[in-house]
Amino acid sequence: MRLLTLGTNNAHEVESIVDAEIESHHHEIALVADAVLTMADAMPALGIVAAVLGVIHTMGSITEPPEVLGHLIGGALCGTFMGVLLSYGFFAPFGRSLTITFKTESEYLNCIKCCLLAHMMGYAPQVSIEFGRKTLPPHVRPSFAELEETVTNLPPD
Repeated sequence: MRLLTLGTNNAHEVESIVDAEIESHHHEIALVADAVLTMADAMPALGIVAAVLGVIHTMGSITEPPEVLGHLIGGALCGTFMGVLLSYGFFAPFGRSLTITFKTESEYLNCIKCCLLAHMMGYAPQVSIEFGRKTLPPHVRPSFAELEETVTNLPPD
């Protein structure tokens, strides 16, 4: 928007700059989701380490009665369970949710870009909005009638 207020009128230059900004933004936020997904990948291995440590502890008590050994082996298996639960029950779904959220945000920014570029090319406001509407995914794209009704009913400034 600042480029427009400063008098830039070359839509192709603005498109290149906005694309670069969107790509930079997408790269930054993708790092967060990737970090969470990497944690999800690591959790089963951490569970295995906990299980091995539990087995080592159990082996140190091998002369104990079966009731004590059963308790120690159960503790070792809990480590594996926790690793799998944290991975597939928490971190992986959370990372996937972040990925989807960030993708949606990028779609939103692309819609804004299309509207601005259409405006810069001299299209009427309703046509510029239609350019942006067409870039939205079908599950969030308002119909032409819904958009027209919303724009028509906007309060005056």
